[in-house]
Amino acid sequence: MRCLKFVVKGSKGDEYLVTFEKEDQNVRVLCTCQAGQNRSYCKHRFALMDGDVTAVLSKNVDEVREIKALLAGSDVEAAYARFREAEKIQKAAMLELSKAKKALERAMYR
Repeated sequence: MRCLKFVVKGSKGDEYLVTFEKEDQNVRVLCTCQAGQNRSYCKHRFALMDGDVTAVLSKNVDEVREIKALLAGSDVEAAYARFREAEKIQKAAMLELSKAKKALERAMYR
């Protein structure tokens, strides 16, 4: 089993442990924050998967680069890619919605 562990600083200064474990093609990504313990969206895990090291307190910052290789070929990698693609679509839709609202406002007050 391959395991990477990082101590990260939360937004309120608390420290959390983020763990990436891979056995065969099975990957688990855990965080000790409240969201991580509830198995919901955890910004600490997402930041590390994005390669963001700004909150890493542990001395192994260079190991963050290994996360992508650890995720390669896993269902976590596929699901994360799908999530990020959905984010891009949402962002584009929100921009289009904003433009449509402004056009409607202009049309209503002519």
